[in-house]
Amino acid sequence: MKKKITRSVILVILSVLLGGIFMIMGAIAETDIMGTVIQAAIVSVLLAATVVLIIITGIVKPMQKSAFARSAALKLSRDRLTVASDRMNEGLVLIDEDHIIISLNRRAMQLLETGTNCVGSDIRTVAQPFGADELFERARSGEHVEKLIEFNNLEYQIKVSAIGSDGDVSGYVMLIFDATELERSEKMRREFTANVSHELKTPLHSILGCAELMNSGMVKPEDAGEFSGQIYSEAKRMVRLIEDIINLSRLDEGSVDMQRTAVDLLDLAEAAVKSLEGEANEAKVRLEVGGENAVMNGIPQLLSGIVLNLCDNAIKYNREGGSVKVSVHDEDGSVILSVADTGIGIPGEHQARVFERFYRVDKSHSKEVGGTGLGLSIVKHSARLHGAKIEMHSSVGEGTTITLRFPKSM
Repeated sequence: MKKKITRSVILVILSVLLGGIFMIMGAIAETDIMGTVIQAAIVSVLLAATVVLIIITGIVKPMQKSAFARSAALKLSRDRLTVASDRMNEGLVLIDEDHIIISLNRRAMQLLETGTNCVGSDIRTVAQPFGADELFERARSGEHVEKLIEFNNLEYQIKVSAIGSDGDVSGYVMLIFDATELERSEKMRREFTANVSHELKTPLHSILGCAELMNSGMVKPEDAGEFSGQIYSEAKRMVRLIEDIINLSRLDEGSVDMQRTAVDLLDLAEAAVKSLEGEANEAKVRLEVGGENAVMNGIPQLLSGIVLNLCDNAIKYNREGGSVKVSVHDEDGSVILSVADTGIGIPGEHQARVFERFYRVDKSHSKEVGGTGLGLSIVKHSARLHGAKIEMHSSVGEGTTITLRFPKSM
C-alpha cells in the first residue's frame, strides 16, 4: 500500500515538473509574457524537485539502515563463530565446493603449521601431508571420512564431511584432532593387559606344576616341604601383584581415599622403615633413617606407600653388606624425601623408563627377588597426586638415589 502511494505522489510531482518546464519553454517562446510568470514557473519546478529529493531520501535511508543492520548482524555472527571455534581443542576448517579454504580456527593453523594467509588457498595443497586428495574424493561421494595418520612423530585423526544433498556438494567441513596422547594411552593399555596376563600366568604355571607332581605321588615325602614352599612363594607373589594392580587402578581412577591431613614425613618414614627391618636383615642390608621433622599436607597411606616401595626396591636391588639411607628435610617451603642405596645401579639408557609399569632393567634378577614391576609406577602416581617432583641419580655398580620434592600444601 505504501509503495502504491509513493508511486502516485512521485507521478504527480513529475507532472508538476513537466508542467513547469512547459511553462518555461512557452515563456521563452512568447517574449511578451511577463517575467513574473517565468519566475513562478521556475519556483514551481524547484519546489517540485525538492519534494522529489525529500521523498527519494526517505526511501533510500531506510534501505541503507536495513543494509547496515544486516551487515552488522553478519559481522557479529562471524565474530561469535571465530571466538567459539578458537576455543576448540580440535582444528576446524571450512572449505568451499572448489576445495578453497574459507576460514579456519587457531588450532587448525597450529596443526597444519600455517597462518591466516592460507585462506583462499587449495586445502589439498595445504593439507597435502594428510593425504587430502583421497579424503575429499571419498567425502564427495557421500562417505563420512575418518583417517588416522602419523606426521612429524605425532598421531592425527582427520574427519571430513561434505555439505549438501543429492550429490550437490556446496562445501566441506574438516576436523583435525591431535590423537597422540589417546593413541599412546591405548598402546599402554594394551601393553599393560599383556603384561598382567604374562605376570599372572608365570606363577600360576609354577603352582600348577608343583601341585600336579604332589598330587600324582611323584614327590618324595622328604621333598614335600620344598614343593609346598615353592607353591607358597608363588602364591605370595601373585597376591603382591594383584594388590599392586588394584592400587594402581585406584590411583588412575582417583578412587583412593583422598582425605588429606597434616603428616610428619620423618615419623611416617621411620614407621615404614621399621616394617621392612626383617626383609633388610634377611638380605643383609643396613637400613637408616635421618633428617628432621617436616610436616606437610598429604594422604598418609599414599605417602607411606611411596617410602615402602622405594625402600623395598633399594633392598631388593642392593648387594650383601650394602645400605639404604632414608632422609627427610624441610627446605624452602618444600619437604624433601630422599632414598639412597649402594646397590647395583641403573644404566643410563634405562633410567627414563623405570617408572613405567612392568618395566624391568634386569628381568632375571627381578624374578629372582620377587618384584612385581609396579612399585616405581605406584610411586610416580602417588607423587603426582601430591604435586611432587621426582629426581633420580644412578651409577652402575655404585647405587641409586631417588629424591622427591613435595610442596607443603596443595
